[in-house]
Amino acid sequence: MSKEYFIARKIYKGNSEDKKVSQPIIRISKVSIVLAMIINIITIAVVTGFQNQVKDKVTGFGSHATIMKAGESSTFESSPILYSDSLVEKVKSISNIKAIQKFAYKPALLQSEPDTNWYKVKSIDTFQVQQEIHGVVVKGVGADFNWNFFKKHLKSGRIPNVKDEEPKSEIIISSRIARDLKLEVGEKVSTFFVKSTPVKLKYEVVGIFETGLEEFDRQIVLGDIRSVQKLNDWGIQSSIRVADTVSKYGNLVIYADARGGNGNYRYDWGEGYENSKGFVYCPRKDTTIRLITSDYWMFIDGKGENNAIPDTSYLKISVSGNKYLSCYPSKIEMGEIQRNYLNESGTKFSIDIKGGKTITFEYIDGEGSHMKYIGGYEILVDDFQSLNKITDKLKRAIYFQDNDNRAELRVRTIIEDEGEIFLWLDFLDLNVIIILVLMILVSTINMGSGLLVLIITKTQLIGLLKAVGATNWTIRKIFLHQAIFIIVKGMIIGNIIGIGICLLQKYFTLIPLNPEVYYLNAVPIELNFWYILFLNLGTLALCTAVLIIPSYVVTKISPIKALKFD
Repeated sequence: MSKEYFIARKIYKGNSEDKKVSQPIIRISKVSIVLAMIINIITIAVVTGFQNQVKDKVTGFGSHATIMKAGESSTFESSPILYSDSLVEKVKSISNIKAIQKFAYKPALLQSEPDTNWYKVKSIDTFQVQQEIHGVVVKGVGADFNWNFFKKHLKSGRIPNVKDEEPKSEIIISSRIARDLKLEVGEKVSTFFVKSTPVKLKYEVVGIFETGLEEFDRQIVLGDIRSVQKLNDWGIQSSIRVADTVSKYGNLVIYADARGGNGNYRYDWGEGYENSKGFVYCPRKDTTIRLITSDYWMFIDGKGENNAIPDTSYLKISVSGNKYLSCYPSKIEMGEIQRNYLNESGTKFSIDIKGGKTITFEYIDGEGSHMKYIGGYEILVDDFQSLNKITDKLKRAIYFQDNDNRAELRVRTIIEDEGEIFLWLDFLDLNVIIILVLMILVSTINMGSGLLVLIITKTQLIGLLKAVGATNWTIRKIFLHQAIFIIVKGMIIGNIIGIGICLLQKYFTLIPLNPEVYYLNAVPIELNFWYILFLNLGTLALCTAVLIIPSYVVTKISPIKALKFD
């Protein structure tokens, strides 16, 4: 133990008359240190928690980066790209890539069930039916989707099943949407999709989540990507149909029914692509008709054009009875052929022909090449701070692909897609710096004043120490030790109170927030041990260094005058 520390400790613990004089100013100095530590700890915990929670929630609804078609400005209304196993494997091989998952979006309208209100008008019973409409964006995800974020914020129910062989009509919605449309888990909601022909589907609500990120809670609904792919008319859906009417000479009309692509179709009935959509036909033997459907832009052969992937469908025909009879149906009502349906789906039926001939048809529709198209890939990384470096590696991986799709793709980070939110979060760092500097400056000024009072009240002691040979620096260190005692005590009290307030907010939510304004429903808290440690060490070092200046007053005190000082 140094002599300076020993003397300073004795003076600090003593109870002299001059201490009663300096006590009020010392108490003010100590309180300023306490307040500075409390405010600084709370500021760092709140801002760090706010930044991390908002980042986690924004990336939870999306991802850290996306790979999409080049030139697209909106993730919600993007053109499709071909799914590539080789690209997925190449991305997975990049370091710090946690996951890559496919996605697709489709805007929709959710409609609540009718709400009937009964009332009387001039003693006449009447009623009014009301239905709420809510615009959303359905996000389709696949079996590779990481559900951890939504499991964490799930309020009731479960996540949709997107892993079965057949896609299920299941969705998960936010508590905000559920409240607006008065929906509960297990209920079905009418969903309208805008296409060339509007589509209405029923989806079962299997789960309700709440993130507090109001902007996204209002519009995002999650379901099976296979449904979204089909609704977006990506690729080609091919099928063969039998017309309800016959030709002038009594033959059946076979025609192609195609959906998706660019709408300009070409058909291969077995002899190459042509414009012919169908033909008349009178079956006399069992046969299977095959159809390959694709689209084109200018040329039937499609060479040099970016055409959709073709789809193949079949029509199985079985003939029984007198096979050589003409094909004029025995029953026609209102100009339409009467069919005998042989299954519930209506894909297998028979037609009776006059004279004792029966033709059985079975539709085998194509699976649709829409399954090979996606809206893009979402990339999740292990280290958000290294996002720019990882993005550069992703761009190189896309550029060095072995196919022709590399020029069509682009990589965007969540910071680029949600620039306003991240710019706002970055401004918070500046606010933290200003608060820290101001609080440490105020506490340092108060400590400087307290140190000057200590020096003045100990003038005789300073003179005595100089008289017995103590140097100015030795005496200055004595008072600096005293100042450090005050600073450390104030820091300990400030840490206890500041961390205590943070823990109360974290576990008991003392201060709620409006999620429509702040993206969160409560003041977030994240206590980082290293941040608190650096704050304490920095405060102690800075305050001590600054107090060296007022301690210079010791050098101006004369031993003779000090010993005469009353």
